[in-house]
Amino acid sequence: MGMPALSILDLAPVGQGSDAATALANSVALARLAERLGYRRIWVAEHHNMPGIASSSPPVLIAHLAASTSTIRVGAGGVMLPNHASLVVAEQFSMLEALHAGRIDLGIGRAPGTDPITAAALRRNPAAFAVDDFPEQLRDLLAFFDGTHPQITAVPGRGYRPALWMLGSSDYSAQVAGLLGLPFSFAHHFASGNTVAAVAAYRASFRPSAELAESYVMLGVPVVCAETAEQARWLAGPSALSIVRLRQGRPTQLPTPEEAAEHVFTPAEREIVRGWTAPLIAGDPDTVRRGLDELVDRTAADELMITTMVHGHADRLRSYELVAEAFDSATIGS
Repeated sequence: MGMPALSILDLAPVGQGSDAATALANSVALARLAERLGYRRIWVAEHHNMPGIASSSPPVLIAHLAASTSTIRVGAGGVMLPNHASLVVAEQFSMLEALHAGRIDLGIGRAPGTDPITAAALRRNPAAFAVDDFPEQLRDLLAFFDGTHPQITAVPGRGYRPALWMLGSSDYSAQVAGLLGLPFSFAHHFASGNTVAAVAAYRASFRPSAELAESYVMLGVPVVCAETAEQARWLAGPSALSIVRLRQGRPTQLPTPEEAAEHVFTPAEREIVRGWTAPLIAGDPDTVRRGLDELVDRTAADELMITTMVHGHADRLRSYELVAEAFDSATIGS
């Protein structure tokens, strides 16, 4: 089958020795490069209490990225709905759509995107936003966008609905996406063991909607591409050490490759790294191309959203350039 469209997931990584302002400026540079290279869309993720990730407020960053570009789609991958009131999300994203018509995506997730203590701090009344309330929250959000809520008019709201996506790492989200007739973005980059099953569940439950006549699957894929396989492995080291620290409850800024190379991993840490790197495609352009082709053959994905977590800004930009060059850059966003 043909190569699907390619897009980018940006976590605005904060490298050791850098700061959040620099990370956010780097996100602007990446968005502009992605537009020039022909990537279809660039999304930013919602993460909290993570010193190595600067994208804590997707709508604010999306507004800036969209204003800094002109054609590429910009969106949230995603907004964790349990952290927010549906009305606030509807107001934010309908305003973004009014400002940047036809370019805004809203990917909706139901996980908190952080640890329990931080999740509680995000919510004025934690009990009011339980995961079990997600279906009701989602119904309200759709009603605000469509202008069908019986009592409240979201402004801009009706007429300014962004492109809606369901995000997920489970069969539950897959089935919700299918039943609502929405495109589905699966978190293959951290839940690769469930990719095939979730994609099958989504396609089996899919019902055509006004937005979508046929199912549409996008996969998040971790990629590190460099001129040589050895360099790619070197650049991928910081991400592995970073996830170990996160799982140990002590998240940090993204380490340098030198620090990662010097770290002696314990057997337990090696197990964490093994699981985390299972979906990683790292290597020279030919290796990365083969890895992405194999993933598409296995899943029949319609779109791949690649994410590259490396310490150096120039190395990150170069990785995305090399991936684009490995394909026909004129068609990667088609």
